[in-house]
Amino acid sequence: MTMASDPKMNPQSGLLSAEANQAAALAAYGGVLTVDLDAIIANWRKLEKTAVPAECSAVIKADAYGCGAAEVSRALSKAGCKTFFVATIEEARKVRAAVPEPTIYVLGGYFQNTGEHYAKINCRPVIGDLNELAEWDVFCRRSGWNGGAAVHIDTGMNRLGLTLSDAQAIIPRINAGDHGVTLVMSHLVAAEQLNSPVNARQLAAFRSIASEFSGVPAALANSSGIFLGAPFQFDLVRPGAALYGVNPTPEADNPMQQVVDLKARIVQIRTVERGETVGYGGTWTARRPTKLAIIAVGYADGYFRAASSNDGTRGAEVIVAGKRCPVAGRISMDLIAIDITDLPPNAARRGHMVTLLGEGITVDELAHHFGTIGYEVLTSLGHRYARVYKGGNVEEPLVKPVAAQPSPQPS
Repeated sequence: MTMASDPKMNPQSGLLSAEANQAAALAAYGGVLTVDLDAIIANWRKLEKTAVPAECSAVIKADAYGCGAAEVSRALSKAGCKTFFVATIEEARKVRAAVPEPTIYVLGGYFQNTGEHYAKINCRPVIGDLNELAEWDVFCRRSGWNGGAAVHIDTGMNRLGLTLSDAQAIIPRINAGDHGVTLVMSHLVAAEQLNSPVNARQLAAFRSIASEFSGVPAALANSSGIFLGAPFQFDLVRPGAALYGVNPTPEADNPMQQVVDLKARIVQIRTVERGETVGYGGTWTARRPTKLAIIAVGYADGYFRAASSNDGTRGAEVIVAGKRCPVAGRISMDLIAIDITDLPPNAARRGHMVTLLGEGITVDELAHHFGTIGYEVLTSLGHRYARVYKGGNVEEPLVKPVAAQPSPQPS
């Protein structure tokens, strides 16, 4: 299914083909973000196979790392994923509207007077404090709710989770039965570092305490933790970034498929003479007569200013007409200048699309230029793009339009 253009905007739209309507819809945007749901499914299946016999869940917090929680959860649920993790109740509410059956855990914990929210959408809190556990108990006793909860134990992250001594203190409750705990979990500090000694310490601590939660499934491994081997996989694994194409094994080649393709439109072609500067601050100077393509994306769209170039530092690259071309000068809020001098004449024209992610430019490469990690790249991708979903038996319009803004009122 494609999204038809508004007939009021185009009287001939009723005569256009689906492909033409799609093109007309995309023309309203400066950039197009394409999410390959089949690639996400393939990544999940690869992780599932690596973790057998453990169950493979999916972490879809932060709008599925910027890829669209509703679309991703539907695709993965159809593929067989039965458990999802989100960060907040509001995220859980959106996912539950998309997938009625799977188990949903909320990583942000339980707060007093929020029990009704969990019960209403049948999702489970991840409890990381004895006070939270007591408040959850009160709600369950008063309401009769028995939807279950996870217990998070801190084994070294020093962020969320019961201390080991607190966890030990609730073992009698677990042994007494009818405890309502459906998962015991912890989180690895340095799973992407194969030889980090903290991995072995956390594994030993978690294995010891989890063994006392008799009959309760255990989960320790995140994306990178899955590749640490079977001892880390327990009963359930919780991949997140790897599902979306971020390399979970940075000391080796990326085993995951790329998920996101990002293109932006050329809004102007211009030339500058040798010695002229480009962009804010005049930090980039043309060393020859230079042809520039100005594209309609900037740091407001999640393309970080840190990827700028100057006279002493080469910045990120963009694919124009199949070839890599460097950023010229500072990235601004809405625009980027690209040096296309070395392209053949007329290879790039106003209205053409260039590739910022895809065609060999990976999320991890862009993260390097941004001075960050792939997680932040994905979750920062802005909402001014047209979002196109392919694969995954999509049942919605391929183009996800941005909500219409109210027209300005005359002053």
